[in-house]
Amino acid sequence: MNKVNKNGPIRLGLLRGKIEIRQFMRQRESVVFTLLFPVILLFIFGSVFKDKIAPGVSFSQYFVAGMIASGLVNSGFQQLAIMIPMERDFGTLKRLRGTPMSPISYFIGKSILVTASMLVQTFALLLFGALFFKLHLPHSVALWWRFTWLIILGSIASTVLGIAFSAIPKNGRGASAVVSPIVIILQFLSGVFFVFSSLPKWMQQVAAIFPLKWLTQGMRSVFLPQSFATKEPAHSWETNRILTILVIWIVIGTFFAIRSFRWSEK
Repeated sequence: MNKVNKNGPIRLGLLRGKIEIRQFMRQRESVVFTLLFPVILLFIFGSVFKDKIAPGVSFSQYFVAGMIASGLVNSGFQQLAIMIPMERDFGTLKRLRGTPMSPISYFIGKSILVTASMLVQTFALLLFGALFFKLHLPHSVALWWRFTWLIILGSIASTVLGIAFSAIPKNGRGASAVVSPIVIILQFLSGVFFVFSSLPKWMQQVAAIFPLKWLTQGMRSVFLPQSFATKEPAHSWETNRILTILVIWIVIGTFFAIRSFRWSEK
């Protein structure tokens, strides 16, 4: 009984998380692309677009908010929806099935990897933005608290949705071709690369179905002045609605992740 307790699903998940991070760090190309790509985009866009998009709001300030939200989707949804089919093809999941590890432990391990990579990305964006593009950091405890729960809920939502979507690609080789275009389209629709209110109404309505739009809006509420809220479609940040929608997507993602996850091809 003591042995079972010591190797419960949470502890196994934590141990799996350490392994996930070590394996990820060994893939130098993936580390550079995943962790530094948002910083590279900030450098490019921040250097090209130097105009103010509103009083006291530079494009770099707006772009950082979108890239932090987008980084959650890249680290969670995109990375897992591609990685899990590849691990299934390589037989990694089949071998794990023969161990005491449950799907819950596996999910916890992936969540740890997503959280760790997201924290590094976010820190790099904030540091680089503050040093080179005069990024204004949140100025109150309330804003930092909002930033914290956005990161937590966004990480969880991206993780469970990535696991759920990993059942869609038929194999690991085709996973990137299926997942990457979806992420890129959502980034354009959700106001990551463009001011959201400048998009056509039908694009705004489509984007509102998915969590990335609400994550980017939530991050804007953290990094942009309160006066900018009037430029949002609802003329407010809609913080409570953001919280509700992210929780709904977490429930949906968890349901389908549990229902659709499989250790091997049928």
